[in-house]
Amino acid sequence: MSFHIKISDMHIDILKEVGNIGAGHAATALSTLLNKKIDMKVPNVRVVSFDEMMEMAGGAESVIASVFLRIEGDAPGSMFFVLPLQQAEKFIRLLIDDQTFSFLDSEVNELALSALQEMGNILSGSYLSSLSDFTQLNLMPSVPALSIDMAGAVISSGLLELSQVSDYAIVIDTALNEDEGQADESVKGHFFLLPDPESFNTIFKALGVLVDV
Repeated sequence: MSFHIKISDMHIDILKEVGNIGAGHAATALSTLLNKKIDMKVPNVRVVSFDEMMEMAGGAESVIASVFLRIEGDAPGSMFFVLPLQQAEKFIRLLIDDQTFSFLDSEVNELALSALQEMGNILSGSYLSSLSDFTQLNLMPSVPALSIDMAGAVISSGLLELSQVSDYAIVIDTALNEDEGQADESVKGHFFLLPDPESFNTIFKALGVLVDV
């Protein structure tokens, strides 16, 4: 029996609610910082294999922008906020209010990269806080690290550096845009939550289900 089958629709719904609350907190924080109304939605949440996660990032050779952080506390693990490069450009243009920003420029604006890292920190912290509130687990994020590289290199190195092998990830899809913006203008990215192997049972037990991995 696969891991997917052992996770019921009810528990996916709980994870989606966690995501929606986290998105609401993040949207509030971003709206305050940017002095403009920001809307965030969570169109989907699911549990996927490592290979599926890589495919969702666009494939191992696809260049992405990623904010990585380590989760410490009651359920250690790793978290990535991943944006395809084109979506990252849209995100940065929204953050710094500069519609000309491009990663193709010979000298990428350091302020833009700092803003992207800080926003990744805010978004990740909001989701992690929401998960902590739901599970009553003590979950603490490390200082985030920004990478712009091929998805395979970014995700694999983030795991290998910590000598962690994770077979599954909880994926929270994210769509972000200015409140008056059109749906097709949304910045679309993914949060990949990769609990350490022993942490999966801890998280899902806190949500009311035991999982064997």
